Amino acid sequence: MFIDDQTIGRGNKTYRRVLLRNSYRVNGKVRHDTIANLSKCSDEEIEALKWALKNKHRIHELGPLSDNLKIRQGRSVGSVWVLYRLAKRLGIVDALGSGREAQLALLMIISSVIGHNSRLSIVRNANNFAYCDILGIDKPFDEDDLYQAMDWLADRQDDVEQKLFRHRYKNSVPTLYLYDVTSSYLEGELNELAAYGYNRDKKKGKKQIVIGLLTDEQGVPLSVEVFRGNTADTRTFAQQIEKIRDRFGAVRVVMVGDRGMIKSMQIDELNRNKFNYITAITKSQIEGMLKKGVFQMDMFDEELTEVEHEGIRYILKRNPCRAAEISKNRESKIKVVARLAEEQNVYLQKHSRARTDVAVRKVENKINKLKLHKWFSVSSNGRTLKLQIDETGMLEDSRLDGCYTIKTDLKPEEASAEIAHARYKDLANVEQGFRTMKSKFLELRGIFVRKEARTRAHVFVVMLAYLLSYHLYEYWKELEVTVEEGVNELSSICAIMVSYQEKAEFQSIPEPRTLGRALLDAAGFTLPEVLPGKDITVATRKKLVEERKIANSA
Repeated sequence: MFIDDQTIGRGNKTYRRVLLRNSYRVNGKVRHDTIANLSKCSDEEIEALKWALKNKHRIHELGPLSDNLKIRQGRSVGSVWVLYRLAKRLGIVDALGSGREAQLALLMIISSVIGHNSRLSIVRNANNFAYCDILGIDKPFDEDDLYQAMDWLADRQDDVEQKLFRHRYKNSVPTLYLYDVTSSYLEGELNELAAYGYNRDKKKGKKQIVIGLLTDEQGVPLSVEVFRGNTADTRTFAQQIEKIRDRFGAVRVVMVGDRGMIKSMQIDELNRNKFNYITAITKSQIEGMLKKGVFQMDMFDEELTEVEHEGIRYILKRNPCRAAEISKNRESKIKVVARLAEEQNVYLQKHSRARTDVAVRKVENKINKLKLHKWFSVSSNGRTLKLQIDETGMLEDSRLDGCYTIKTDLKPEEASAEIAHARYKDLANVEQGFRTMKSKFLELRGIFVRKEARTRAHVFVVMLAYLLSYHLYEYWKELEVTVEEGVNELSSICAIMVSYQEKAEFQSIPEPRTLGRALLDAAGFTLPEVLPGKDITVATRKKLVEERKIANSA
């Protein structure tokens, strides 16, 4: 690492260019990386950095601390540095650009991985992390600046996604795409996209938004889209086709979606664009095929069986583990209903004024809630409840436990049964993305905004944060550490602020602990030995002490 200090003449003017650079070799050739532009630093700061680099192995010779030398704890450097370099490696930095809004958008993305998700949280923690020093932010900011950056990002989401797509795939456009949707409930009522709909979070009485995530076959996120909370899954599908065709420029496309996503209307839309699909059919559709004689029960086995019908390929399989799980769950539900009926009988015997019809209704409600109504009913004989079970019907339905059928219009020479089956199973990658984005780690649900554009920007920030965490997982999967634990370990690496005679100051980066070194090596990053400090203080508009005084006096 060295200081590249040059004076450049242009016409009658001269300019001083000072860069902090790192040199290394690739295939025997010397390469240089520019770590920071120090041209705006004062002469004293530049000389301090030169002195620090020149004497980096002799700092211990300075002897005991005195009034001339002061050392204090600096800001957290490790996680911000690694995430910034990773964002640069993945093309996020270039896709966002270099303006102030781009810097603040990048700050929100990196902060989301570190654990600061709301705008208030980001501002309140900004003085503890070297965001400004590493990202090049040269002016203070507050929540309003972050909201403006969200508006800026929302307007440029399509362009950023397209640039990231080109950076990842260059001229080799992928063929296969995975798509799925989820919902995220809202605590408030005033979000412009909030509506009541099918709530996957099982939060009754909560408005929500619907989120569609498009990935490649490895599960790397390519695009995210936010819809009103009452939007059906299938109504989000057409936009994805347009996006892949027009924005990403794909010609040969295979869309993979679950049985609730790709239905007849979506298949027609795919056919009009000459796209193919891989999906699955519902249990009732399987039963219909059995009645028609297209399928036979002995076709469902642990080995894949393929059937072609009316130009469409069907790939059949039984998962014995899933079959055992379904059977166990059914038996557990039956025991719950039987136990409730017995409890109601005991209660009716002990309480002569208790009404039998109320006890019957309680058992019926439980049967309906557990979805056993096809085989179970309850009646009363005097003051005794009796359960009726359609054992034949239940046995008939249990035949399909663990059975599923994948449907595709791909020709056998385009994708074998094994490949089509594996690609459908890849939808688990999208589900993993949703789980990560909605976890306490990235906290998608921290939606403390009301405007539509800012809601979209918040979700986009979380998607880009997931892109960073996805690659960190790939780097660290051989280490005994989660991504969250790894980021926390890197966050513990703080700079040491060294000032000499109160005239020159620089940030020295200490050697990481064993785990920190392993994390850096696995990701292929090296921390700088020194880092120039911009000494920018960030302050929030929200004053907690004043608010506490007002709350206590109320």
